[in-house]
Amino acid sequence: MALSEHILEDEIHPIDIVENLAEHHEWDFDRIGDDQIAMAVEGQWRTYSITLAWSPYDETLRMVCTFEMEPPEERHGDLYELLNAINDQCWTGAFTFWAAQKLMVYRYGLVLSGGQIASADQIDTMITAAVLNAERFYPAMQLLVWGDRTPHEALQIAIAEAYGRA
Repeated sequence: MALSEHILEDEIHPIDIVENLAEHHEWDFDRIGDDQIAMAVEGQWRTYSITLAWSPYDETLRMVCTFEMEPPEERHGDLYELLNAINDQCWTGAFTFWAAQKLMVYRYGLVLSGGQIASADQIDTMITAAVLNAERFYPAMQLLVWGDRTPHEALQIAIAEAYGRA
């Protein structure tokens, strides 16, 4: 059964939909305001902080998925090169590094112009894609920063996805 069958989207604020999803998945969350919600989603490698904010001005639901990362400053150049290569692999969203906050960030904006309404399935897919991409590329980031690998070498670990189960 699709998530949208559980949640009636008509005339529901996008952040209300996110709150219902967080409850459905049993994620820890905090409704920061009418237009913003923050939650913690547990992954294999990290717990990801995910914030979604609705902007009525440009009718966009913005998502920011972050996790802490403190690479040595001398590795920042290689990290940015790796992020460019990683972003070439991402069809939706993009990674960036906020050095001042020491946060790795995956961002995405769902444009809902013209009065469009986001479905629970769309929002769930957005959040799932953020966590899956963070999980997929986290080992490459760690190899680059702490394993003294080149951006190309580090990216190979993320591209070589495993198939099946051991």
